Amino acid sequence: MWRGLRTALADGDFTVDRVAGLLGPTARAALDRGETTPARRAARDAGTAGTLVRLFLLGDAVPRAEAAAALDPADLDEAVVAGLLTARDGQVAAALDLRPHGDAAIPDAAPWWVLSDLEVGPATGTAGREHVLGTGAASLSLARATVRRPVGTLLDVGTGCGVQALHASGHAEQITATDVSERALDMARVTFALCGLDVEVLPGPWLEPVAGRRFDQIVSNPPFVPGPPQVDHVYRDSGLGGDGASALLVGALPAHLTEGGVAQLLASWLITSEDWTERPRTWLAEAGHAAAPGGLDAWVVQRDVADPALHVGTWLRDAGVDPASPEGAALSERWLDFLAAQGVHAIGFGFVTLRRTAPDVAGTVVCEDLRQSHDDPLGPEIEAWLDRTAWLAQHPGDALLDARLRVPDTVALERGLVGTDEGWEPVAATLVRLDGPQWRHDVDELGVALLAGCRGHLPLRDLVELLAVAHGRDPDELAAAALPVVRDLVHHGMLVPA
Repeated sequence: MWRGLRTALADGDFTVDRVAGLLGPTARAALDRGETTPARRAARDAGTAGTLVRLFLLGDAVPRAEAAAALDPADLDEAVVAGLLTARDGQVAAALDLRPHGDAAIPDAAPWWVLSDLEVGPATGTAGREHVLGTGAASLSLARATVRRPVGTLLDVGTGCGVQALHASGHAEQITATDVSERALDMARVTFALCGLDVEVLPGPWLEPVAGRRFDQIVSNPPFVPGPPQVDHVYRDSGLGGDGASALLVGALPAHLTEGGVAQLLASWLITSEDWTERPRTWLAEAGHAAAPGGLDAWVVQRDVADPALHVGTWLRDAGVDPASPEGAALSERWLDFLAAQGVHAIGFGFVTLRRTAPDVAGTVVCEDLRQSHDDPLGPEIEAWLDRTAWLAQHPGDALLDARLRVPDTVALERGLVGTDEGWEPVAATLVRLDGPQWRHDVDELGVALLAGCRGHLPLRDLVELLAVAHGRDPDELAAAALPVVRDLVHHGMLVPA
């Protein structure tokens, strides 16, 4: 049946581009707001594609004959038996969510379709324990942050309906997908069949299905939501309590990476002190032991922070529960009691990138706040960070002084000036990246002078010595002060090898 459905979806042009063109920007924006009438009007006379939009994207019941024609050569009765559709009074409606998906970064990719449970809402009620999410905001953010360099083997831990594995198909030769939920794996198998992908699908919790195996790349959108140690929803709750899921994966993934292999996951951490990095750094210390005999490069990026009340309310609504309802109030009390008992005053959320290094490379651990606006895909920035980190590892200590560096054209210097009787006088200088995460670094006047000389012509050592002579400073002391700053600037792509 699924082969016939794939043909029907392709022949009916039920694709991302066709749906976008059919609806137009106004109806698409309205649909994103939960307003279906403009989209329904746009799909009314749009032929087979319009029928598929009404059936699967708008949740409309359509006449049986119309649905059968749109789904041909798939058999409509088989679709009902398979649980894709429900039939009643001469009409059929979608019982599952089926929608087109794509990745603009994969050239000439065939159309994709993703099968999942219907989105929760007034018409569908709250999410069940085994609810399978579709292409949600979290999964799409991870897909945008994933490194896309070609690899031989890739593991998707907690694949759900298979979104990460789909995106991996553009750069991975062999893909393995695991999940503890058999229902999720059933959905993923259909998703892969509809998209014509050959994926190894293994049931089981965490990394148990791939015990003893290593992969060139691992991605994971796990049940990372910190809450009480119970499982109300498999897609969200790990049953480990608090941030146990994130701690477990960060600590365990390095042992399943090949040398040079990269793991990326969404994660959350409980913030119980002024230093939000405290818990991630503890996990990374354990992960470094797991990576032995190699080292570990790690970049933890915090993208959002929520207070406990906001955190609980957000995830109750995500499951279709009104926080103000009696059920929601009881759940809120339980969650807030648990977080209070842990001494939690905030919850952080973001991305963790891990790379297993060679045995003779100690590795680098960086935890950074990236809550500023950043609309570009994070994946290319993470790729570049890994490259810059590897380059810095090749230039340890004073060896960096022998490198020729330059300031990229995408970096600018901002000046802060104050008015005086003699005119405007500088009081601050800030180096700014104009692309990517738009990092900012305050620099003093000696730093400004040093960066002005970083045009790729002279080694850093010569620039420091010239600066020392010009300002009457000791060259060794100036070098010792400059090296940590230079390393930070290289990490952020504000200085690059010439």
